[in-house]
Amino acid sequence: MCGRYTNTAGPEELNDRFRVPIERTDGTGRFNVAPTEQVLAITAPQGEPQAELMRWGLVPSWATEIKGPLMINARMETVAEKPAYRRLIPRASRRALQIADGYYEWLKPEHRSQPRQPFHFQVDDGVPFAFAALWTPAKVDGEWLHSISLLTCDSAPNRVAAAIHDRMPVILADEDAQRAWLDPALGTDEALALCGPLPAERLSAHPANPAVNNVHTAVEGPELLAAPA
Repeated sequence: MCGRYTNTAGPEELNDRFRVPIERTDGTGRFNVAPTEQVLAITAPQGEPQAELMRWGLVPSWATEIKGPLMINARMETVAEKPAYRRLIPRASRRALQIADGYYEWLKPEHRSQPRQPFHFQVDDGVPFAFAALWTPAKVDGEWLHSISLLTCDSAPNRVAAAIHDRMPVILADEDAQRAWLDPALGTDEALALCGPLPAERLSAHPANPAVNNVHTAVEGPELLAAPA
């Protein structure tokens, strides 16, 4: 789930929102962020928040090449047990804020012959927010690679998300939650306590353009955010 998302804001708006210098446009102004692409994230490996680009799809720290399934998300219920993540979640220096202002999810059609209908989800009418995420460095083909994976949770408590899918990304919508996620004082249990579903009244969903369904073409642009008339 949550295999595509948006980060349509520019550096200036994100600077104001997250109070971290974002000097380049890379990773911003995006309407169709896809797995394996470079995505904008905020980390604090030395205790001071900083913005950087990372590959979306975690490559474990012990990997020497990219292979296997795309690790674009991890279940918060089991993240503390999985080999690729269990050493990351306790460390604030390996927790990250994956920046977005919306995400896509697909409603299964009544008949298999019909295409899936995408929906675009927004928080608080479209303001930028952060997915709770984990990242790690790995030396792949002799070069250091930083990669990232976002966390997901059960959507059942959120009627807006649950109407479309049984899972939803862990959304850190407020500054205090974002700051806490990067706080070295928080261990595994305290960090996971931040990973509940966003309240339904803060989430909205609208039909999106089915053009976003095509994973083989780099479809981009604001026309993806609304279903064709």
